[in-house]
Amino acid sequence: MRLLRTSHLGPTLLVSFVSFLLALRFWWEGPSYVIAFTVFCGQLVVGWTNDLVDLPLDQKEGRTNKPMVDGKLSPTTVKRATWVALVFVTLFSLFGPMGIIGGFVHLLGVGSGVAYNFYFKSNQLSFLPYAISFAALPASITLSRNVTPPLWLLICGAGLGIAAHFANVVKDMDRDRAAGIAGLPQIIGTRASSLTAVLALFAVSIQLFFVTQSSIILLFGISGLLLLFLPTKFRFIAVMALALLDVIALLSAMPVSLNYAT
Repeated sequence: MRLLRTSHLGPTLLVSFVSFLLALRFWWEGPSYVIAFTVFCGQLVVGWTNDLVDLPLDQKEGRTNKPMVDGKLSPTTVKRATWVALVFVTLFSLFGPMGIIGGFVHLLGVGSGVAYNFYFKSNQLSFLPYAISFAALPASITLSRNVTPPLWLLICGAGLGIAAHFANVVKDMDRDRAAGIAGLPQIIGTRASSLTAVLALFAVSIQLFFVTQSSIILLFGISGLLLLFLPTKFRFIAVMALALLDVIALLSAMPVSLNYAT
């Protein structure tokens, strides 16, 4: 469990579950489970590298809630597990239901997440890997059936990624600034970052409303305003919950198949 905790287990499971729901629009249960497992392995790679990169800072700050900091989990173990997960995600991406093209797009998303950990986290373009990774996930699943991802789907994925990034950073804003991390959220501050997350969520909801004509999706977007009043530590959780609700509402509004019109 310590190893799984280090992978940022909550978001990892949520993204894997969303990928399973999306895969069910194109496949039966068997391949959908394989796609979800593939995404799970990719999320493990991203989560573990994130904690490995952050380890020196976490040790300096004495964040004993993290297994590698309190000495209950060896960094060597995490590194080895990361390599194993990388092998699995590569093999299942390229030779599983996603196919070569869909698999490469999925690996692009995983690589983008890893690039954030090593470079973009302290960069004015810190939002870019999130946008790419969140757009790559639905794109890789649609490509698994040789279907070109519609533009609205890519926009919505990227928008949710941007919202997740800005909402995720605000809870550690002071800590990151003290450590010299200067991503875009740290540059513009907590209030502007929260507002950016809200606007991104609302933009996604507007786009999905025009696609599905489902008023409940628009309601989810409006409810994103609550982010401005929630404690900062809950804002990322709220964004991910709204993203899940958007996906469920989207799929419920399209019982037969996704609308591929852009």
